[in-house]
Amino acid sequence: MTATFDEFLRIDMRVGRISRVEEFPEARKPAYKLWIDFGSEIGEKRSSAQVTEYPREELEGREVVAVVNFPPRQIGPFMSEVLVLGAPDAEGRVILLRPDADVPIGGRVF
Repeated sequence: MTATFDEFLRIDMRVGRISRVEEFPEARKPAYKLWIDFGSEIGEKRSSAQVTEYPREELEGREVVAVVNFPPRQIGPFMSEVLVLGAPDAEGRVILLRPDADVPIGGRVF
C-alpha cells in the first residue's frame, strides 16, 4: 500500500521532551506513563509507552518524536494522547526516535 505526500502531511509528528515518567503497573505489557512537553503551541501531552528497557532516569529530559494528532486512547486507567515513535533493535527492544542535533521543542518532523 502506498500513501500520497498529502496523506503523509496529515500525520503531525513533533519533537518533544519527556518531563515526567511513572511506573504503569496496570498496563497489560510492561510500560511507563510519560508526560511530554511539546512547547507552547501544543503543550504537555501524555503517552503510555512500552519502553521499560530504558531506566526512568534516562528517559526524563530525553527528546523524542511523537505523532500528536491521533485520537486519544484509553489504556487501562490512563488516557494516552500521543504515540511516541521507535523502532525495534536486533533483540526486539524498542529504540526511541530522537533528533541527533538541537531542534526546538514542538518542531514539526517532515
